Amino acid sequence: MRVMRRLAAALLAAGGIFGGAVGGVAAQETPVHLLSYEAIPSAQVALDLEGATYAQRAALTQAALDDLAPRVLAAAGLAAAAVQTDLTPGGYLLKTNASLQARGAMSEDQAVRAAAALGYVFRQWSVLVSRLDDAEGDTGYVVLAFDDGALTPDLAQAFFEAAAAVDEGLGGGYTAFDDDMIFLNVRDGDHQPYSGLDDMAFAAKLGQAAGRFGAAPVRVASAGYARALFVGNDWEAAPNGEDYAATLDDAGLV
Repeated sequence: MRVMRRLAAALLAAGGIFGGAVGGVAAQETPVHLLSYEAIPSAQVALDLEGATYAQRAALTQAALDDLAPRVLAAAGLAAAAVQTDLTPGGYLLKTNASLQARGAMSEDQAVRAAAALGYVFRQWSVLVSRLDDAEGDTGYVVLAFDDGALTPDLAQAFFEAAAAVDEGLGGGYTAFDDDMIFLNVRDGDHQPYSGLDDMAFAAKLGQAAGRFGAAPVRVASAGYARALFVGNDWEAAPNGEDYAATLDDAGLV
């Protein structure tokens, strides 16, 4: 499974942290966390991008990644060189957009702090923090694999819609790496899945969607449990980013 091979490589680079020795390397304390977010503001900034193509949005996102994201991470206490970020398709509420997937060896506190900084600067309602290698994770996930080189933004959107046609709870969101789509059954503050599905049903229905999908071959590559949470700010109730500021707990940053 390609995405897990890439994550495994990142874990090995961090010292090997699969709860024990990996390839003879002793386990370390620092886990690899993923930060999933968009750079195009979703609140407060009036950008007329309704008719923009994915390519145009991707170009804007790439510019933000090249110039601004490393400085935000540095301000949050993370060296940009220690965090690898890819521009990939990402889905939210049945819409695919250019998104950024950052991963690096960091504690959960560091990951949450970085997520708050990114969400604040890019004016996002939320940033997803996840860790797929967490043996104590309580969020079900499913990885769907397409053939090498097959996954495009249009194909990802087509599968996203096909999954939601099986059950609307599958239309909440996804992330992507290479030719893999990752669906996380993320919980709300009361620990209830936003999808309305328990983890077994979530995985089973994604399997049904994969089996019925006719646009391209796709298979369930793996399923398991992750640690996942949204770090967010309610821009209507907290127009100055107070929720993010409280998470950062550093008046000098906001």
